[in-house]
Amino acid sequence: VQERETEESFPDFGDLCGQKNVRRAAEIAVAGGHNLLLIGPPGSGKTMTAGCIAGILPPMSTEESMEVTKIYSVMGMVNEKQPLIRKRPFRNVHHTATRAALIGGGMIPRPGEISLAHQGVLFLDELPEFKKGVLEVLRQPLEQHCIRITRNYGTYTFPADFMLVAAMNPGSIAYRSKGWLKSQISKKSIFLSKLSILVRFQLAKNSL
Repeated sequence: VQERETEESFPDFGDLCGQKNVRRAAEIAVAGGHNLLLIGPPGSGKTMTAGCIAGILPPMSTEESMEVTKIYSVMGMVNEKQPLIRKRPFRNVHHTATRAALIGGGMIPRPGEISLAHQGVLFLDELPEFKKGVLEVLRQPLEQHCIRITRNYGTYTFPADFMLVAAMNPGSIAYRSKGWLKSQISKKSIFLSKLSILVRFQLAKNSL
């Protein structure tokens, strides 16, 4: 059976300078199968750290590879010459994504980002920017590791067993010529509105 090497190459923790505590938190999250929330200002390495996490996940078994390949085959995302997917998926979802894009949908339902991240990592950057309704749909797959989409003519079940990694800024930062001043702007209302998803993170780490 031929193997398909994904075009995307994951960054390596060897390329991440410093950030010892963040790296340790990522290792613990991977080892324990925990979801991870990274908090820090722009440029602190949150996105790169998330990409590194996909690279240190254990290799997929043949059964897992076949399952992931089936999902990508349904979406027409398999290389016919090298069909078998061996690398764990890493899906970086933009905050403008809709519910259908995230969980799947359509007249004849097709898998969404959470299913494309099956056996891999689902990364949500700029977490507070996601609409509450979009984040709410993650509750079922995070608990049941699958998503069920019901139509008048039947119910479709897609696998969605992924590690959730998210990143967010702690607040706004004002820079001055002589050093820089942190001016935290309260986002309490935003955090409270997203509380149902925030409680799904077993680990939260400040990347400062």
